[in-house]
Amino acid sequence: MSEEVETNLSGQQDRNDVQSRIYSNLEELQKMAQTIPPNFQQRLPNELLSVISAALAEGQIFEIVEALAEVQQATEKNLFQQRLEFLHKHSVEKRDFQEHYRSTICSSDESATLNLTKELDKQEEIMKKRQREQLKQSDMRLILQLDRKLMDQQVTLEKAGLPGFHVTNEPNEIRLQMYLLDFIRRLNPSKNK
Repeated sequence: MSEEVETNLSGQQDRNDVQSRIYSNLEELQKMAQTIPPNFQQRLPNELLSVISAALAEGQIFEIVEALAEVQQATEKNLFQQRLEFLHKHSVEKRDFQEHYRSTICSSDESATLNLTKELDKQEEIMKKRQREQLKQSDMRLILQLDRKLMDQQVTLEKAGLPGFHVTNEPNEIRLQMYLLDFIRRLNPSKNK
């Protein structure tokens, strides 16, 4: 058999393999789409699933999605650790204040105890209020970091040519994108080995 014929047969086989993956992915995507709430099913027409299936057949999308998932997990772990450290600082501050409270009351004479108790209670309330506000501000910063990470991921997937992905902060659009990412991760052949 000539080299040209072998190349043509090999090319035909590659095209058949790609076509087979497209059909297989489409069939699985259609099954998965049936498992999500009806209001989201309506937003996943067969045309969109077909185009996604074709994009997945090449394989690079799986690698991109897995890399983004790893970055997401590392980011979430890091942000969770930051929050724990922040809460630990508050816990140490509360414990130190309680120790100061006890030692101040124990070292005071009886006549000053009532006034000291009121003053220390007031200081404690101020500290608790400040800590609540600091925690709220810290949580908002963490949420903004997650939002930026989400936007980066949307941009990456849009640039990769994956249909259904674009920058948005609309909750239903984000939820739909999350469903699609879940589907893609479940279809990933390297995860199913």
